[in-house]
Amino acid sequence: MKPYLIYLLVTLQLNLLSSTAQESPVPGVSPPRRQPSQPSALSAQAPPLRDGGHDFDFLIGNWKAHVRRLPDRLVGSTTWVEYDGISNHKKILDSNANFEEFEVDNPEKHLHIKAQTLRLYNPDSHQWSIYLLDLDRGALNLPPVVGQFTGNRGEFYDQEQYKGRSILVRYVWLNISPKSARMEQSFSPDGGKTWETNWICELAR
Repeated sequence: MKPYLIYLLVTLQLNLLSSTAQESPVPGVSPPRRQPSQPSALSAQAPPLRDGGHDFDFLIGNWKAHVRRLPDRLVGSTTWVEYDGISNHKKILDSNANFEEFEVDNPEKHLHIKAQTLRLYNPDSHQWSIYLLDLDRGALNLPPVVGQFTGNRGEFYDQEQYKGRSILVRYVWLNISPKSARMEQSFSPDGGKTWETNWICELAR
């Protein structure tokens, strides 16, 4: 092999050894330790979710119902129709689930509304699912509205189609006492920016 080639190979080897020595830790000297990051507020353990399984206990029993209904929805209507009747609720097999039988009339306009509602509590998600039933047609309306109570107010939501439009539906329970309660249904056509209330049910006993 020619001398200049030997010289070139030796030079390359020395450079590689020098580079390896710079990257390798010095024997007997520990590399600097990284300081453990301090736990942030977000990484702190979250408080346990409250058990809302008894949130609807106030509703169990028989009520008188007064309903104001907006038949023409999301068109700017202000013409309401009023109904009176009953709203009776009972627990199912001593569980948190409950079932409602609802029936109201407007004799002047010969209008009648009959409905059934099933409410189920999920102990894992700590949320309620509320289903409307049509026993005459044997139908269960899907999806349910889903949500929970915060204090003395319950809010429940779902997304569905209404006259070809995708809307949000919201149920709100409020003004709750042993002798009264109020439930409102509202629609939003713009993703929750604005809401139009179209159903107000006042319960009393």
